[in-house]
Amino acid sequence: MLQDLALTQPSPFTESKDNMATTYEKIATTTLSSAAASIDFTSIGSGYTDLRVVLVGTTSNNGNVMRMRFNSDSSSLYSWTELYGTGSAAGSAGGTNSASINISDSAAVGTSSTIPHFFSIDLFSYAGSTFKSCLITASEDNNGTGAVYRAIGLYRSTSAITAVNLFAATGNLNAGTTATLYGIKAA
Repeated sequence: MLQDLALTQPSPFTESKDNMATTYEKIATTTLSSAAASIDFTSIGSGYTDLRVVLVGTTSNNGNVMRMRFNSDSSSLYSWTELYGTGSAAGSAGGTNSASINISDSAAVGTSSTIPHFFSIDLFSYAGSTFKSCLITASEDNNGTGAVYRAIGLYRSTSAITAVNLFAATGNLNAGTTATLYGIKAA
């Protein structure tokens, strides 16, 4: 499902730190009315310092891995390193020269077909001319058990990020899954 980002909507989120205002502006929200292979945000302008993507939803397969790409680029320019804990186990993993960045792991925060998972992705200096880095947070609660997941990702491209693609490694994102893209302006 493609979401054109030409229209922006102001967000009520305003935060002040050391007399420097940081404003989160909601750029776009997509809620799936039926199952889809991905949620895509396209035509992202360069008027922000950073971006934040918030994803809440389920997938058609339990234990699925969620992934992310930029600018429709499926080449091997992505790397990621992850840490996770489930309350009874902890682990780490990573990938280099990958075709996408993992934003969850089936060993910890693999998705559920019935219990929504929460993902937050911060994309730093997305419009700059250096490699792009991101911080990923994912959490789940499976009715008494759960997991946390933290990761860093790197996109080894100097091109500005103008599109974000969120997708499950296998199957679909279920109806009701919602993704919101925020632009962050530092003043």
